[in-house]
Amino acid sequence: MTSSSGSAVEIPLQPQQNATFNSPWEAQVFALAVRLQETGILTKDSWTRALASEIQQASQRNDPDLGDTYYHHWARALEQVLINSSLLDNHEIEGRIEAWREAYANTPHGHAVLLPLED
Repeated sequence: MTSSSGSAVEIPLQPQQNATFNSPWEAQVFALAVRLQETGILTKDSWTRALASEIQQASQRNDPDLGDTYYHHWARALEQVLINSSLLDNHEIEGRIEAWREAYANTPHGHAVLLPLED
């Protein structure tokens, strides 16, 4: 993958090297990781370390990556990157998770879940 500046952005694909996603949120997590690399917030090395650490921690929690949880590990790794970069804190992340749960619970079946904009 190449960014608009022409530099290569390398993001590891699923273990099967299959670039399809099971759900739209998986593609969004992937796109966020790419964008963070393009902006320099995330380097290839820091991303590799963050994702490897999350997968190792998940394995220790008896939650190994069997393919169906791969992007859950991506999301958790990105949360840690954002926290470690001081872009967000745990409170802000938990607040967005709760806002999403509330929006999801109040969205009629078949409609897109929309989150309110933050102040």
